[in-house]
Amino acid sequence: MAKPSAKTSARIAYVCGECGAEYSKWQGQCGECSAWNSLSQVVLEPAASAASPAASRRGGWAGKVDPPKVTALKDVSQLAEVRVSTGIGELDRVLGGGLVEGAVVLVGGDPGIGKSTLLLQALATMSAQLPALYVTGEESLAQVAGRAVRLDLPLDNLQALAETGIESILQHASQAKPRVVVADSVQTLWSETLTAAPGSVSQVRESAARLVRYAKETGTAVFLVGHVTKEGGIAGPRVLEHMVDAVLYFEGESGSRFRVLRAFKNRFGAVNELGVFAMGDKGLKEVPNPSAIFLSGSARQPGSCVMVTREGTRPLLVEVQALVDSSPLSNPRRVAVGLEQNRLAMLLAVLHRHGGVVVGDQDVFVNVVGGIRVQETAADLPVLLAVLSSLRDRALADKTVAFGEVGLSGEIRPVPNGEERLREAATHGFRRAIVPKANAPKSGSFKGLEVIAVERLAQALDAAAD
Repeated sequence: MAKPSAKTSARIAYVCGECGAEYSKWQGQCGECSAWNSLSQVVLEPAASAASPAASRRGGWAGKVDPPKVTALKDVSQLAEVRVSTGIGELDRVLGGGLVEGAVVLVGGDPGIGKSTLLLQALATMSAQLPALYVTGEESLAQVAGRAVRLDLPLDNLQALAETGIESILQHASQAKPRVVVADSVQTLWSETLTAAPGSVSQVRESAARLVRYAKETGTAVFLVGHVTKEGGIAGPRVLEHMVDAVLYFEGESGSRFRVLRAFKNRFGAVNELGVFAMGDKGLKEVPNPSAIFLSGSARQPGSCVMVTREGTRPLLVEVQALVDSSPLSNPRRVAVGLEQNRLAMLLAVLHRHGGVVVGDQDVFVNVVGGIRVQETAADLPVLLAVLSSLRDRALADKTVAFGEVGLSGEIRPVPNGEERLREAATHGFRRAIVPKANAPKSGSFKGLEVIAVERLAQALDAAAD
């Protein structure tokens, strides 16, 4: 038998971009999720390094790596978690208190929303205390420098690299030894070991995996900028969000100067944390008191009710608006912006059954002002009070706030952190609160705020009519 050559052919697999299933040969339909034409070619081991799997795993940049071994968890030394401030308080809040060493953070958002501006501001601030590297794959260095000068950012210690090849990026990073890296964007990166085009499932997956490996082995914090699809999700394989430590989404209403940074995944902090920014001619500025922004310009008028929602660790005062109008259609419309539409339909049924208010022949439109998406059940009671106010064309009492979950049997259920919500309302000058009985203080008032405790929906409707 002939002796095999030291240089063998590359090992190739096919990976489904929808569910991540792996196959040894190409097939039109994935056997796991039944998606058609979703398989992309992935080179597990390039031909040049097939004889040395360890070298392939290292990727040629990290140097000698000790072989893995099984270790008892009780014998693993645990270092204190050290966080570094990004210089932007709202970004630190969303990250869980600052940036952790070796963390990989994916930041997604619509085109032009301000992802690159935010990270350039943060990186320029951190470069004063840590070596930082900004890798751009979409813009030239002149464009990046021009934006930084326009924003009056300190650039003395900030290094930049215009490159899309992941091998070249890692080689430069191993020489410069930065502690913070921004890759803008991950969809422009490509690896020479793959034949697919940049932005494809296999290229995004491989490039991200190499950066994650680099971050964990060197302790370098890495920010990845991610494009989004027209449906609003991160472009590329779903596994990309599983590989990173934190996933942040940058959101904003069209034509509005306010931006919201939301955490959907965070291994080092709370999820659903919220940071609010205002876009100006000098870049993004923090909004430390977003309740004042969301309530600015609000006046006592029919169809409006102020609620106290909670995003992560922060209570927020937002305005819920409702418009109820007679419908010319046989099937009246139910439209919810910032709320779940199915929950709105359920609440209207409860309002009819247990509140005696009929809106079956009316179009009902509900909107949360400011572009905030409320995902908790504390919005149930404010939504129904706003709908009732619009239907009767009668405004609620001035400086009234409400929160509470409404059950299918018409009961008003408590919500978490009731005292913090009341404190936030009192801070902003509200004088009356309609809340679940279990969330009400025993004294019946809270720092000058009259608290009306209700147990049933009918009681809440009567309190709102007073």
